[in-house]
Amino acid sequence: MLIKVFGSAVFGVEATTITVEVNIDKGVGYHLVGLPDNAIKESSYRIAAALKNNGYVLPGKKITINMAPADLRKEGSAYDLTLALGILVASGQIKGDAIDKYIIMGELSLDGSLQPIKGALPIAIKAKEEGFKGFFLPKHNVKEAAIVKDLDVYGVENVQEVIDFFEGKGNLEPTKIDTRAEFYKDLDFPEFDFSDVKGQESIKRCMEIAAAGGHNIILIGPPGAGKTMLAKRLPSILPPMTLHEALETTKIHSVAGKLKEVGLMNQRPFRSPHHTISNVALVGGGSYPQPGEISMAHNGVLFLDELPEFKRDVLEVMRQPLEDREVTISRAKFTVTYPSSFMLVASMNPSPSGFFNDPNAAQTASPYEMQRYLSKISGPLLDRIDIHIEVTPVPFEKLSDNQKAESSMTIRQRVTSAREIQSLRFEKMENIHYNAQMNTKHIREFCVLDEDSKTLLKNAMERLNLSARAYDRILKVARTISDLEASEKVQSNHIAEAIQYRSLDRDGWLG
Repeated sequence: MLIKVFGSAVFGVEATTITVEVNIDKGVGYHLVGLPDNAIKESSYRIAAALKNNGYVLPGKKITINMAPADLRKEGSAYDLTLALGILVASGQIKGDAIDKYIIMGELSLDGSLQPIKGALPIAIKAKEEGFKGFFLPKHNVKEAAIVKDLDVYGVENVQEVIDFFEGKGNLEPTKIDTRAEFYKDLDFPEFDFSDVKGQESIKRCMEIAAAGGHNIILIGPPGAGKTMLAKRLPSILPPMTLHEALETTKIHSVAGKLKEVGLMNQRPFRSPHHTISNVALVGGGSYPQPGEISMAHNGVLFLDELPEFKRDVLEVMRQPLEDREVTISRAKFTVTYPSSFMLVASMNPSPSGFFNDPNAAQTASPYEMQRYLSKISGPLLDRIDIHIEVTPVPFEKLSDNQKAESSMTIRQRVTSAREIQSLRFEKMENIHYNAQMNTKHIREFCVLDEDSKTLLKNAMERLNLSARAYDRILKVARTISDLEASEKVQSNHIAEAIQYRSLDRDGWLG
């Protein structure tokens, strides 16, 4: 008897429906074709034990299973449930009149219980697009798949529940989730809040500007000055994600298998990889491509602590994704593209010892050692960072002060207002949503300076020996500062403040 059941494969952040054809004939043997990987080939042992432990048998006949399209490589253990159901229906052990109306995915344990799978959300989206009635998957993944409307999503704990459903027994009900309620839940309660930060008013101001314009930022200061603490609080002042952004972000985390029994992600991601990370782990890839840290930070923040400690080739592979806001991974037979629109926040010590510019510490590094340390960061990468700010340690008086600082929610309101101004400004432009994404043409159009501002900028560039690359960055940041003040024009005080945020361009920092 020949039977067809349906599963799904995920490539990049999109799913492709896989038709599993099961044919049982006279003879003996188990033949699995259609480019399965080793995890799928081993499934026969898991299926045999799971069926036996639930009162069914793997028939002692010739079983031929084809996974179509046959030229597409299938990987992972998520097809166990699909194959097991196909074998049971084809051998006549259970009914399966409506089995071809459902997508069925799940990894089987030997007792028939189900283990979680990756990519449940993209699979559910594809199932709805292709007109399937429902989707069976492990209970662990049901919340992310149930985001998709007009699709019956069944979270099951073991193979027996699915068998009972097709036999007309049991009372398995589809999971329903109110996407909007899920999205707005706990939105106003960030884990880290700027009200916890004592002092550092100038750095908070810098963070606010970076968040308002989507600017990449680097924090330079000695150990213990609060660089990591400040960076962790940046997502709390970014504008809330839109439903579209939340869906995009959830999709990527679903593909990577990083969602832990949650539905729609409503908090912006914050990723902080260790400096020993490889370039494949950072940008994505591998023999079976998976999203890297820069894609996991999509619509959120990527924090690189101790930037000069990262391997130079790792930092260099990040240059193109920073510009294009997506990363393309090519293999001989296919190409996948992952979105990677993130805010880069980096921190570093000014010298190997960390205390070069600290007035209260003994100088333990020469200018030459500091120069060599800073030169680990290439000019082209630094060129993509708009704001450089020096972080100094907080004095005892500020640390012991009991006065509560401004909360993240108050700062976020100002940031959101500035972003709304930018959305209106760039509404007719494709792929430009905030100031950091402006190119030279847009800067000339939207950052027109009066004579006072031009004179100020000219004097600053000459006196501070600012590099040519600093010019555009200063104008972008000044445009964001004027948006925060709801000013239509960039004024001289905005330029003056923006000039302060180019520490690494000054003579004596980088040659």
